[in-house]
Amino acid sequence: MKFVRYERNGALRLGAIDGDSVIDLLDAASGGISTKLLAAFADMNRLIAAGTEGIKAAEAAVRTAAAATRTPLAKAKLLAPLTPSLILCSGENYWDHREEKPAVTRKDPEFFLKTGIGVIGPGDDIIRDERVTKKLDYETELLIVIGKAGRHIPAARALDHIYGYSVINDVTARDRQVMLRPDGSSVYNLGPGKNFDTCAPIGPALVTADEVPDPQNLQLKTWVNGELRQSNTTAKMIWTCAQLVEFFSTFVTLQPGVVIATGTPGGTAWGTDEELGGKKPMRKDVVTAKGYLRPGDEVVCEIGGIGRLKNRVVAAT
Repeated sequence: MKFVRYERNGALRLGAIDGDSVIDLLDAASGGISTKLLAAFADMNRLIAAGTEGIKAAEAAVRTAAAATRTPLAKAKLLAPLTPSLILCSGENYWDHREEKPAVTRKDPEFFLKTGIGVIGPGDDIIRDERVTKKLDYETELLIVIGKAGRHIPAARALDHIYGYSVINDVTARDRQVMLRPDGSSVYNLGPGKNFDTCAPIGPALVTADEVPDPQNLQLKTWVNGELRQSNTTAKMIWTCAQLVEFFSTFVTLQPGVVIATGTPGGTAWGTDEELGGKKPMRKDVVTAKGYLRPGDEVVCEIGGIGRLKNRVVAAT
């Protein structure tokens, strides 16, 4: 299923996408549903924790949904499908992204954190604040949502712990993230480079894992003002979704609702920024960025089977 959170008359509601409609889960719930599932239909984290039982109950509600429970998808004000307090992130996970910027040698996935304070939803504005950065960049990534708790999860069983997937734009302040030394080597500062208001658009939906037969076979694209800037596939990840779940669960117990951003491919604006060690890519299938994001730009992040996440860049007031 494709679950969403949306705003109705000023209230946050949970829904399921059915064709070109959003079905309100609470309104569509049958009279015999348990108190536990009613609570799950009002809170995304509880719905995730309800696992297969919650998905089946939602499927039953959608099958019998009356017309009054439906809102046209085009008119629904979608919110981020979930608001994690913290986002576990893995960078350096596509070779073509590594090749467009200063060289980094590592044997394990890159591990950094992004605050949930920066989460926004589809259609919300990305704020470009020059007091934070003059080099605001886009990064389309597949987002893993954990559904079953676990620690030291082996990769062979990792997909059993995944509830579903979404799209995240790992918006980055490049001039905060990286500094070049005189010898050409670089220093990374992933705290300030990755954490600021509106740095984590997520959406449009949370797609349950049963609808994604192979998370390593998804097309990933980014458009800026209609120009195709990134085009790749999750098959090109260096570390797979299963391997990333194994890696992060080494350090922390992954609970339902925990999310993992899986890295972005090449085609970022950083790749054209010689001041920060960018190495201009030579590709004919995408448009090479002529600079970083500016107010008025529209960014569309798309992952096949998951959805399209659209946000506009605005200047800070």
